[in-house]
Amino acid sequence: MKCYSIIFNTPQTEEWIADYIGPATNAVERHGGKILARTASHERVEGAGDHDAFRTIIEWPSKNAALAFMKDPEYAPHLEARLKGSISHHFLVDEKDDLKE
Repeated sequence: MKCYSIIFNTPQTEEWIADYIGPATNAVERHGGKILARTASHERVEGAGDHDAFRTIIEWPSKNAALAFMKDPEYAPHLEARLKGSISHHFLVDEKDDLKE
């Protein structure tokens, strides 16, 4: 079953960003993922809350692929830099409809 990473990210410093993009993209592709969106172009149309600077959506062939990406030793130092340099929220969403009859 496909799975999607939905990431809300607000950098607190920009020092990590230039060194992050290439290795993160390579790690996503290495684990079979496809970046569908990585953008600051988004708007809230419902609800309230913080306005995160970036939204990223990644399509994965499976949840296991997404988890393998997060545990990838080559990606680990870049993940650590992102987590230290930003406020991030990462959700994994299965491609299914629990409310469909």
